[in-house]
Amino acid sequence: MADATVQRSIRIGIAFVAVLAALVVVLAIYAYGLRGKAAGNLPEGAVAVTITSTACEPNALTVPAGRVTFAVTNKSDRVLEWEILDGVMVVEERENIAPGFVQTLNARLEAGTYAITCGLLSNPRGTLTVTPVAGAPAAKAPELVQFVGPAAEYKVYAATEANDLATATAALAVAIRSGDLAAAEAAYLAAHGTYLHVKPVAELFGDLDAAIDARPDYFKDREKDAAFGGFRRIAYGLFKDKSLDGLMPVADKLMADVAKLVPQLKAATLSPQKMVRGAASVVRTGATPDGSGDGPALADFAASIAGAGKIVALLQPLSAKADKALSDRIDAAFSDINQRLAKYRGPDGTIAPGTVAERADGEAMMQASVALSDDIGKLGAALGLE
Repeated sequence: MADATVQRSIRIGIAFVAVLAALVVVLAIYAYGLRGKAAGNLPEGAVAVTITSTACEPNALTVPAGRVTFAVTNKSDRVLEWEILDGVMVVEERENIAPGFVQTLNARLEAGTYAITCGLLSNPRGTLTVTPVAGAPAAKAPELVQFVGPAAEYKVYAATEANDLATATAALAVAIRSGDLAAAEAAYLAAHGTYLHVKPVAELFGDLDAAIDARPDYFKDREKDAAFGGFRRIAYGLFKDKSLDGLMPVADKLMADVAKLVPQLKAATLSPQKMVRGAASVVRTGATPDGSGDGPALADFAASIAGAGKIVALLQPLSAKADKALSDRIDAAFSDINQRLAKYRGPDGTIAPGTVAERADGEAMMQASVALSDDIGKLGAALGLE
């Protein structure tokens, strides 16, 4: 009788944790949606784009060169993103657009032809044509001398993390091949955490980032889609299915994709604009667990915060001079989030798989991340980069 009572209590506890985790996800998605507007009136002068379940409407756009505001309405049934790409490089993006909501994206575009992503990775890409404006004054370039130091230091950091990523991903593949589930879970946390450290700039390589770290929502059949791969497919197997079945081919492809990414990260020109934009994007995305593996959700969030925090810390001396109130607000948000995360870390500083934040902490970190992402996004203008 006592054993039955204990087992029933355990089942109730597990169910409660699952419901709480789902609630945090819903709140995060809803909060990001509120950063936009419910579908309806669009910002004056904005170029309207609608994402459906199969394409963008329209799928071909023409705009004049210079600063352009896009209003992207998500009319699909899942959280999606919209990107502007120049070849393989992401020029601008707006992630985590909740169903039924509008998000705006402000971009300064040079004349040329670009591709646009339109929801699911399997959807056809659209075309954005940017026409030159006769007689328009050339855009004034920001004074970049002051950014040489931070950019160079971040370049070294990114190269070091890229090397660690290759090593950690190989270790993950070895653990999966060995058939040791516990070892594979630990190796996953190390490898994916390292990727999230460099994700602010890895996102610039849109196709590789999608292959390595795309969320299940970006695939037609979500977790069951044959094209779903990378870290999050492995997380689904390890933490949801509690099985290594079928993961070895996924791990092999992940190693191959990481091997392609590492030299590109090392060779990339990491401008301060790209660094700031990437940091804001990672915080925004990291606060919304994707459900592919609830086990690493909190650890992944902590890694996202660490990756964005590196960029913000390097630029802090400049941001404090440019806009002290904004800089102080960003510092306070990072401090609050990291203090809350600290209570869930073990003696070695890591967050164990399956760790779930208390409801008050989860909601507070989600809300702080929403505001933090917005504030980091303002750094570009404050630093004279826009």
